[in-house]
Amino acid sequence: MLFTVFRGDGPLSVRLEGPRVYLCPPRMADWKAWAELREESREFLVPWEPTWPHDALARAAFRRRLKAYNHEWRRGTGFSFLVYRLNDRALMGGVTLSNLRRGVAQAASMGYWIGARFARQGYMTEAVASVVEFAFEELGLHRIEAACLPNNDASQALLLKAGFRQEGYARQYLRINGKWQDHLLFEMLRDDARL
Repeated sequence: MLFTVFRGDGPLSVRLEGPRVYLCPPRMADWKAWAELREESREFLVPWEPTWPHDALARAAFRRRLKAYNHEWRRGTGFSFLVYRLNDRALMGGVTLSNLRRGVAQAASMGYWIGARFARQGYMTEAVASVVEFAFEELGLHRIEAACLPNNDASQALLLKAGFRQEGYARQYLRINGKWQDHLLFEMLRDDARL
């Protein structure tokens, strides 16, 4: 995967590219396309995500989200990206590295989402592979972790295709769609074979 790193006065700005996708940190100019995609994909996304607040798609909520992302980026504890289709620049989803731990761990957690009309076409697999490459090669991480609900067959297939290995089962691991739910745990190490 290709990635270009630009360092400026603000948070690190990065563009990652796969064969059919590119990823960039979200900006305020992305709000409208982001909100429209999330709204049209609401039924598709809600079963797999934390409960959406009443103002989840509002401009002010997106601004708060960006402020948190920028704070994490500057501190080196989280890196959020939006995923675009390369040929027409259509916003398709997002990938986030969060809870980045340095010291003896050198690890982070990965989460992702994709709009319903772009699902199951291989775009998110490319996006995840790009962020994995960034995490290992640019950030110098040793381990990336991901989790998904046991009934989310598409997410399990994506992680396995990208080179993750199933590592375990965590009871009531995350509060998803309003209730604590069990999750399958996946991991990838820097030296593992990757997509």
